[in-house]
Amino acid sequence: MTDFLPTAIQVVYLVAASLFIVGLKNLGSPATARKGNTLASVGMLLAVVVTLLDRSVLNYQLILLGLAIGSGIGAVAAYKVAMTDMPQMVGLLNGLGGAASALVAVGEFWRLRGTGDIPVDAIITMILGVLIGGVTLTGSLMAFAKLQGLISGSPITFPFQQGLNALLLIGFLIGSGYLFVAPENSIIFLGLVSVSLLLGVLVVLPIGGADMPVVISLLNSLSGIAASAAGFVVMNNMLIIAGALVGASGLILTQIMCKGMNRTLSSVLFSAFGSTNLTGGGPNVTATDKAVRTLDAEEGAMMLGYARSVVIVPGYGMAVAQAQHTIRELADQLERLGVDVKYAIHPVAGRMPGHMNVLLAEANVPYPQLYDMDDVNPEFERTDVALVVGANDVVNPAARHDTTSPVYGMPILEVDKAHNTIVIKRSLNPGFAGIDNELFYKAKTVMMFGGARDVVAKLVAEVKQL
Repeated sequence: MTDFLPTAIQVVYLVAASLFIVGLKNLGSPATARKGNTLASVGMLLAVVVTLLDRSVLNYQLILLGLAIGSGIGAVAAYKVAMTDMPQMVGLLNGLGGAASALVAVGEFWRLRGTGDIPVDAIITMILGVLIGGVTLTGSLMAFAKLQGLISGSPITFPFQQGLNALLLIGFLIGSGYLFVAPENSIIFLGLVSVSLLLGVLVVLPIGGADMPVVISLLNSLSGIAASAAGFVVMNNMLIIAGALVGASGLILTQIMCKGMNRTLSSVLFSAFGSTNLTGGGPNVTATDKAVRTLDAEEGAMMLGYARSVVIVPGYGMAVAQAQHTIRELADQLERLGVDVKYAIHPVAGRMPGHMNVLLAEANVPYPQLYDMDDVNPEFERTDVALVVGANDVVNPAARHDTTSPVYGMPILEVDKAHNTIVIKRSLNPGFAGIDNELFYKAKTVMMFGGARDVVAKLVAEVKQL
């Protein structure tokens, strides 16, 4: 029986890993995302249960107490958090994953420190766990603070910032090298922990709030890598595999986010994008040089109600106004009139990967109506009305032709090619790129100023009368 248990544990770990992989595959589509999440959750449950059967577990009472407290907090938080605040919650969860990995490394150092013999491979894994886990923890907390509005969402920079980061990293490497010579030096080890925590703050500080889709996906990847490092520390195959899967998928998602913004990861991390408040893509262009056309709710309802096809383009303004349910109601009313309604989703719209998909799913928008950018762009030339709700830079035509624009080359939703475009926005203020949007001044564009939920509610009331 004693020989059978370790084998059984590894077999169940293999089953759990398979469920993780299938779950990740299903997460690639909104239609199968819930199924994928369920499969991955079952895999994690199996992994946790069989780990508790391991003979090296010494205190079940403390473990069960921790499970009960953590599960209670997680359930309440998931139930209470608003869908618009989901990016903040994801950021916190990433941070907690990093914290757990760093604490495992710290605990293992203190355990081995008293033995008088710390193997080289253990030192390497502990250093990696502390570095990646610490950066993930404080970096995620900074991302949370920016998204929550506790600190400015704009890039925060100071002189010699990148030089300081480089010095801290060099200091970390030197301290790590010294730890191989004197592995029991707790002062050096705690210094490494402190440097890693400070690096997390300084890396995220100069990143603008609108770059959070990239930052969150990167931190998610780092939390997985940190978990994998913790797996090597405690010699747990399941933790190594699960961490590697999260790390790899997070890196792939980070690449997708960067591609959606036509930017490199280094420019996101180091360029303080959006810190300058420009008014136009090129020189001598200001909002006061141009005029916009506006319309009221009655005119907007007639334009939408008598259209054959409407494409709704949600953006961060929709999330802030929590207008997803009202938009779903508008779409239902338009479909009642025989209008073909689609939703166009830009990969970096919002403040986390898939932000718009999550909000629209909460409003029970049918999955077949959600279209990715590549699929929907050819449809705009045949679309009667494109309804832009709170999106800005992701629909700016300057990205196609203005080489002086910060968004030049960024893939956009080509709403300007629709027969008519209605833009719902509070004002003409620039988006995260800090530039004016030439879409607002196009001959086929009309503006409806105000909060997204209020404006859409007025449209719903008028459409009902058609």
